[in-house]
Formats: sequence, C-alpha cells, structure tokens
Amino acid sequence: MTSITAGAAAPITARPARNSLQRAALRRRLFGGIGAALLSAVLLIWTLIPIYNMVTVALESEGDVFSEHLLPPQPSAHSFWVVLSQDHWYLEHFWHQFGNSIFIAGMVTLLVLAIGTMTSFSVMRMRIRNGWLVTNAALLTYVIPQSFLAIPFYLIMNHYGLNNNRWSVISALVTFATPYAIFIFAEYGRSIPIELDESARIDGASPIQIYYKIYLPLMAPALVAVGTYALLLAWNEYLYQFLLLSSKASMTVPVALAQFLNSDVAPWNYMMATAIIYALPPIATYYAFRRRMSSGLTMGGVKG
Repeated sequence: MTSITAGAAAPITARPARNSLQRAALRRRLFGGIGAALLSAVLLIWTLIPIYNMVTVALESEGDVFSEHLLPPQPSAHSFWVVLSQDHWYLEHFWHQFGNSIFIAGMVTLLVLAIGTMTSFSVMRMRIRNGWLVTNAALLTYVIPQSFLAIPFYLIMNHYGLNNNRWSVISALVTFATPYAIFIFAEYGRSIPIELDESARIDGASPIQIYYKIYLPLMAPALVAVGTYALLLAWNEYLYQFLLLSSKASMTVPVALAQFLNSDVAPWNYMMATAIIYALPPIATYYAFRRRMSSGLTMGGVKG
C-alpha cells in the first residue's frame, strides 16, 4: 500500500518541478528577446547616425557640420541641384567622373565574371590536369593585404605607361576580385551534374557551346552574387584610384570627393550631396539582386 501511494505521488511532485522549469525557460527566452531587441536597436541607431548626418549636412544652406540643431533650420535641396548641374568649380567634371566610375565598375564586373567562369569551367568541367593548383594558387593573393601592394602596382603601371589611365585601376581591381570569383564559381559548379556536359558532348556540342548554353545559364545565381560583389568593390574603391588617377578628366567620384578638402573652407553640403547621389546606384543594385546574391553566395560557400 505504501509503494502504491508513493508511486501515485511521484507524478504530482514532478509536475510542479516541470512547470517551474518551463517558467524559467520562458523567462530566459523573454529576457533573451528583450536583449536582442535592445542590441538591434543600438546597432541600428549606430548605423543610421552617419547617414542621418550626411543628409542633414547636405540639406544645410551653408554646409555647417558643427550645427547644434538636430534638423537644419532652413532645409534646402539646393546642394543636390548644384551637384547635378555642376554649378561649382569642384564639381565641373562631376558627370564625366561619374561616367569614369561606371566604366571602371562595369569593366571590372565583366572581366571578373568572364575570367572566373572560364577558369572554373576549365578546372571543374574540362578536368584539366592539376587544375586544383590554379584555384588554390589564386587564393594566395589574399595573403598579402591590398594596401601593401599599392606601391608595387603603382611602379608597374608607371613602367608600362598606364599611370593616369582607367585601365590601370581596372587591372588592379580585377586581380583582387578574380580569385574570390573563381572560388565561388568552382564551389557552386559542383552542384551542376556533370552528366549534362556528357550528354551535350554525345549530341556533338563543343566545349564552347557547353560553356555558353549549359554552364552559364545554370550558374546565374552565382553570376549575380559575384557580379554584385565585383561591382560594389570597384564602385567603392579609393586607394588605387587615388594612386593611379591624377587628372580631373580621368579620376572617379571617390577621388574627386577628396578634392573638397583641399581648401580652407570645404563646402561640406556639396560634398555630402555628392556622396548621397553617388551612393544611390550601388544601393539600387544591391536591393535589386539581394535575393539572388545571398542564394549564390550560400550555395557557393556550402557546396563541397
């Protein structure tokens, strides 16, 4: 009788203990959610403060960066109009320099995609002997920081007469972006069945036809991901553009923005308006392709 009573009391005593554990888990989850929300809010505010300052300075009529007002007392979009109309001696070549930025970013993107896909196709699909050495050796370029290679690149371009030439910047940026592209394309290409290539060869397709009609269409997510990466890299790069481009006719917008600081009284409102206008294309590109970009990078990094 005593054992029966003890057996019946065990579930009753275990139930309060289980309930207390559940309440403790709920409290931890609640506190964890509150902590994550607070941390997210802090990070969001920390991220938006520089953008907020850029907008407020751009809306100032005098470009005062030390204003004590949270909002400009008399906000005006005149600075943006000055930039778009090139109505300032710092901005007299703005659209030409904007075109230089587009040309460099576009050529870097095209060359990185072409070299990366051709290399990965040759190594992974054509089964070139010791092709793995190509992909591994390419990644060794990231052992040395890009800033350390700036002076050697400058001397090389000066030796070949490419100083103050947009192609010098393009060649440097392609050199840095291509190894990453080869790695992503090689890893992503593993998910494409090799049987597709073999079937195409049986039907008489040449390697070039397989590359254009089978390989590239199936690599579309990785192409978008790497293309967006190369575009943003070239668009936002400053060091090599500063070293290799010197004249106003050849320099890009990031280098031209630095010219605003040469005078004693810098027109900060024009500078911030220029920066905001220059930031619009990459923002639009990122949000247009962000889903394909994330899927391409995820597949390229996970497939093995």
